[in-house]
Amino acid sequence: MKKVFTVFFFCFFIYALCQKVELKKVTDTSQTFTGEIAGIPIKIELNYTGIVDCHQYQHYVDGWYYYDKYKKRIPLTGIYDYYGNLSLYNFGTKQKQKSKLLKEQITSLQKVEETDEIAQKLLPLEYFIFEEVNRSKYPVSGHFYLGKKIHPVKLSTGNVMIYRLNNDLFLPNNKKINTYDFINKAGGNELISYASGENGNRVLLYFEQTSNFNACGRCGASEGEKGYRVLYFTKDWNYKNYQEFLIESCLENIYDATKIKSKDRQTIQYKIGKSDSTPAHTLTVDIKNASVVKSK
Repeated sequence: MKKVFTVFFFCFFIYALCQKVELKKVTDTSQTFTGEIAGIPIKIELNYTGIVDCHQYQHYVDGWYYYDKYKKRIPLTGIYDYYGNLSLYNFGTKQKQKSKLLKEQITSLQKVEETDEIAQKLLPLEYFIFEEVNRSKYPVSGHFYLGKKIHPVKLSTGNVMIYRLNNDLFLPNNKKINTYDFINKAGGNELISYASGENGNRVLLYFEQTSNFNACGRCGASEGEKGYRVLYFTKDWNYKNYQEFLIESCLENIYDATKIKSKDRQTIQYKIGKSDSTPAHTLTVDIKNASVVKSK
């Protein structure tokens, strides 16, 4: 009987471990892509080296590419923007000097749109152009220019973004989702709790993030967006949707929420005054049950 109980306990322990939910934050500042130029296999590695002016969605990138057959790295420099435009240039023996000149001339969102025109005046030996990449389309397609020759180029990915604030949620049944892909690009999530119910599973997140991911414009680089998110899943941990509840917001002009904790610290209440977009209301955060209720 003791052996049976031991086996049962061990199996239960393993099952419990498998049901654990974890959140891990990993910031990507470089990406490696495989692909092909006119059917010839290549590899491209790009590194984020800074933002253009105050625009977080427009990045300077440096890196290299090589043909798989030779593995000789050919340097690249260029610009990536949020809309999927990626321009990469090789200037030969003057790569370092001309890369610096290119970046010095691209200092605004408007200049990003003129990247190729500016680069051509610096006489690149070869270059890649990917325009208006559809992030749901795989593979990513573009063109490779070598002298007067133009070749089709493909990257084996559906997303060419270089800089990413990944918030990976590791779920039971060996499943994983990244909030970067379906909530927003700003990250800032913290795992609070998770629970199961008749309609499936829930995960409760607290978040603090920039109001405007760009440092310019309204609420630029402000840390004023704070609140909770409840993520809903099926019983098999397939993602369904999420709800967001703000307790502070520069964009929505929500400030000075009154916070009240229960004695057992399992419930938190926020009294939130009237804002530009919402009437006065109360948020009740139930940590044990991974839920948030909004009431008048």
